[in-house]
Formats: sequence, structure tokens, C-alpha cells
Amino acid sequence: MAYFQARTDLALEAREYVEDSNQELRGVEVEEYEDEEGKMHVTKVKITTQNGAKILGKPKGTYVTLEVPGLCECGENSDVGEDHEEVAWEISKQLTQLLPKDKEPYQVLVVGLGNRDVTADALGPAVAEHLSVSRHMVQEYGALGLPKESHAITSCIVPGVMAKTGMETAEIVKGIVKETNPDVVVVVDALAARSSKRLNRTIQISNTGIHPGSGVGNHRNAIDEETLGVPVVAVGVPTVVDAASIVMDALEKMHKELQETVFLQARDSVVLSQLHNMYVTAKDIDSTIKRISFTLAEALNFTFVGGGKKEHKEKM
Repeated sequence: MAYFQARTDLALEAREYVEDSNQELRGVEVEEYEDEEGKMHVTKVKITTQNGAKILGKPKGTYVTLEVPGLCECGENSDVGEDHEEVAWEISKQLTQLLPKDKEPYQVLVVGLGNRDVTADALGPAVAEHLSVSRHMVQEYGALGLPKESHAITSCIVPGVMAKTGMETAEIVKGIVKETNPDVVVVVDALAARSSKRLNRTIQISNTGIHPGSGVGNHRNAIDEETLGVPVVAVGVPTVVDAASIVMDALEKMHKELQETVFLQARDSVVLSQLHNMYVTAKDIDSTIKRISFTLAEALNFTFVGGGKKEHKEKM
């Protein structure tokens, strides 16, 4: 029976899996560092060759992962997470490096992916609710309709899910891109993680686009530069973990106390494969989505509209 392998949307976890299985990893560059206060760990994974893309199971491109233990924890204000503004500015800093630099203001379309009625999948729509948009104002008043510090003309869409629209999300977004001609598309979506320790504590930013639903085995058409004709930057937070992954983690912790044959039998059991249709999220996911979505929206607003503390601006 084939060895159990959990699904993950995080390039960081895909890289860890390859390293743990002692496979040769070529065509992949990795850079890691922590912020000055040690509250965020940043990992940049750059897949530079087709060989690297094949091994990791991810398209060529740059994947920036921010691991923030306090991301979903309450600060003094219960509506936002701990270190909310610092996290938002770090996201903005990383996001800015993947956006167009040849013109300003540039036009950006933000796409909030997900299902509003499923809390763990409602991250994209929740972010869209807090986003500052300006395209309609620019169309009405010209340059005077754009806020003074803005770097971009922004618009936003929440396309819903195929079960409600009868259309592929990629089809909807492609039609809007054709009509509005943005310079870049930014998609925001909930992801799936391999490890429960990264649940609601990790942000991934990439310039490779996204496959809606891929993390939970519900493969939909890709939303990327190839399908849309414009650069696509994806921002996501893992909100669910495969139930089989949780069982596997528990087994690995017990590995030293189990006989090798018992461990291998449990690892490759039919039970684990059946658990692939089950996904687990945190019990406080409602309040967590509320806090994280606000932080992500602030990061996007900092990036496109500006504002915030002067000292943070100087770091950009």
C-alpha cells in the first residue's frame, strides 16, 4: 500500500516533507529569517526549475511564508489579533515585492475566494468586506477620486463557489479581468495545512496564482497568469487540516514507543485513507476568521492605499 501523504497548500510544508523523506531537492532556493522582535519567522521558497516544481508539486515561482504564533490570539482589542499592525505591515512588505513596479498607480483586482456560509472557508469574502476600493471613484472624478497616498486603483469581487453560481470561479474572474483590464490580480483564500501547529498562525504569499479548493481535494480550474493573462499574487492562511494528518502526527509521536512493524501498519492503514475526506478546524474559527481577515485587509490597504505609522513606511 502506498505511503500516506497529507495534502497541503504550503510550499514550506512540501519542502519539509521532501527533506524528511531524504529526497534530493534541486532547483529550490530557501531563505529564512526572523523579525527584529522575534515574533515572526519568514521563509522564502523559490522554485527555479521544472525539476524543483515536480518534486515539491508546486508551480515555479516565489512562496513567502510568515509564521506568526500570535496571529489568531486576542490583543488588548478583542476585534484584532495580537501584534495586528506589525503583522499587517510585514505582509504588506512581502506583498509589495511581488507586485508591479513599472507604473503607479497600477490597477489591481482583489478576489475574495471562498464560501461565506462555511466559516473555515470564508476568509476571502471576509477580507473583501474590509477592503478599501477606489476604481469607481476614479472613474467618476478622475485622479481626484484617488486618495492622496494611494499606490493603486483598487476593485474587488467575491465570486462565490460553483455550487451556488454554476460557474467555475476562474471563468468569472477571467470575464471580469477581460472587462476591467487590471495590471495585477490578488486572490485571497483559505488554505489547508499539513501540520495543526500552523493552523491560523501562518500566512503564505506567492506569485504563482492559486487552484481553488485544491487543499481539500476539490480541484478547480487554476487562477494564474496563464489563464488570466495578467500577473496573479495569492495570499492565504491555512484554516483547516486533514484529519488523517492529525492521526499521523499522533502516531509519529508514539513511534519511539511502538514496534516498527506496528507503526508501519498503522501509517499505511485503510483508516488513514478514509480520513482524507475529513477536515478539522479550530473550535473558535468564527472569531479567528474575523481577526485574521481584518489583519489581511489592513495589509492590502497599507499596500494599495497607504497610511499607518511613519516608522513602518520607512521599512517598506
